[in-house]
Amino acid sequence: MKYALRRPLDWFSDIALSPQTSAWSIGSAFLTGALLEISTHPKPGLVTPRSNGAHRDMNLQTFMVSSAVIAPCLYQCAEAGLDHSGPAWALLPRVRAIGAVYEARLLAATRGVNTQRGLLFSAGVLSAAAGLVARKEALTETALFDTAAAMVAGICDRELRAGLDQDPVTAGEKLFRQYGVLGIRGEAEAGYPTVRSHGLPALRAARASGATLATALTHTLIALMAETEDTTVLWRGGPEALAFMHTKARKILALGGALTGDGLAAIHALEARFIARHISPGGAADLLAVTLGVDALSGGELPPIFPAEAKPFAPCNP
Repeated sequence: MKYALRRPLDWFSDIALSPQTSAWSIGSAFLTGALLEISTHPKPGLVTPRSNGAHRDMNLQTFMVSSAVIAPCLYQCAEAGLDHSGPAWALLPRVRAIGAVYEARLLAATRGVNTQRGLLFSAGVLSAAAGLVARKEALTETALFDTAAAMVAGICDRELRAGLDQDPVTAGEKLFRQYGVLGIRGEAEAGYPTVRSHGLPALRAARASGATLATALTHTLIALMAETEDTTVLWRGGPEALAFMHTKARKILALGGALTGDGLAAIHALEARFIARHISPGGAADLLAVTLGVDALSGGELPPIFPAEAKPFAPCNP
């Protein structure tokens, strides 16, 4: 018997159909990434179905609510891309306007708790970029990342470097002023190199190894934690916390990541260390959701839910 999540993600293959169907397909890819990220365990310092991680103001239900709230934004951003006939950079104001509406709705739904604002930005930009590519040519990873980079070209100059004579307002502006980091704006403007070079290869290596879905998701997260310039970690713990995360994640990868018993044991041990130090790699978590969305749009097949030797429960006959 085959399971839905063991088949290729067929509903993302509708991009060649009507614009409305394409927009739903694109938005659904990134929403799937968000939901799978939320459901992943273990995730050191992060909210999972079994732990609130290093957080006291959010839990699994908080993320479920915020994911439901932002879902229409991803469809609308994809639709904006599909409807856009100008240069990529001219699409960004429309996407930012859509995002601002849903950012306000997210914060209202969570009573001011920031669960997925970073993901809202990245998934919105990439959904719009996917729509823009799909209206003209076959959607490929290279075209998707290049179009996303073209959409946000100059964003670091406009929103970070140009405001040095003004008081910083957002967390990203404050961190740039203090440490010179570009955060998610820099990641987007560079065409998501952390996703390209670390997230997607780790996910695909886990899939090729025969790992289960849960193991593949955790393994991919660790690969992203090892390289992400995670402004959530930087905001909560400064450069020392970010260096600590990078060092520990790289050591876990050297053990084989979540694909080996030693690596998985180290991941579980790291959970307590992160909680004690209030470290929460929210930036890496957002990029995990992005990685999954991009892989889905590229025709990726989710790993099996159960190990190959496991058998599902048989239905009870009355």
